[in-house]
Amino acid sequence: MTTAIILAAGKSTRMGGGVDKAFLSLGNKPVVAWSLLAFERCPEIDRIVLVVRKEQQLAAKAVVKMFGISKLDKIVAGGVRRQDSVLAGLGACDLDTRVVVVHDGARPLVTSDVVAEVVKAAKRNEAVAVGRPVTDTLKRCAKGLAVTETVPRDRIWAVQTPQAFQMRTLRNAYKKLQPKTDVSDDCQVVELAGGSVKIVESFKPNFKVTTPDDLQLVSALLK
Repeated sequence: MTTAIILAAGKSTRMGGGVDKAFLSLGNKPVVAWSLLAFERCPEIDRIVLVVRKEQQLAAKAVVKMFGISKLDKIVAGGVRRQDSVLAGLGACDLDTRVVVVHDGARPLVTSDVVAEVVKAAKRNEAVAVGRPVTDTLKRCAKGLAVTETVPRDRIWAVQTPQAFQMRTLRNAYKKLQPKTDVSDDCQVVELAGGSVKIVESFKPNFKVTTPDDLQLVSALLK
């Protein structure tokens, strides 16, 4: 079985106004509904676990019912950090899950085709992430906005979600992760445990909604 964990429990601090961006309207759907539907329509996905803020569980149930997400298995409350929410999602996965896919619910442009591609790759590799080569010039600022060096961009990739893993690989990697260590994504957890990660190259728009401007841009792309 392949289970998807969709993360929608973030604080949304950069969105402002104490809002929960996962449930903001984007076109004719809440932001998180776009991801739910992409995974619902993907034949490679068997079950979905949705991770939301504790106070948003009822709202999440309403979204699932409204948009007919039949693959939804569980809705669970997230934690303080992203990795805590992932662990909550892993704990909700059924024991027969062999491949697990982790996706940021704030990436509403994800497609079923991309999801299928990373799942198929994860059946051949222990960890897989969607990514694209960096094309911008990179500068390092050691303090404030003063540039101290230009960072070579060759062989540098910008990594996104979905990320797919053989379940035993991700579970074992999290068991080895030190409690005080903060990670930015789940591939980093595998890397720290000594595992290998492969990249599935994709140039389709798939950025994360973080600010009100991002919401407007995604709305334009979805038209």
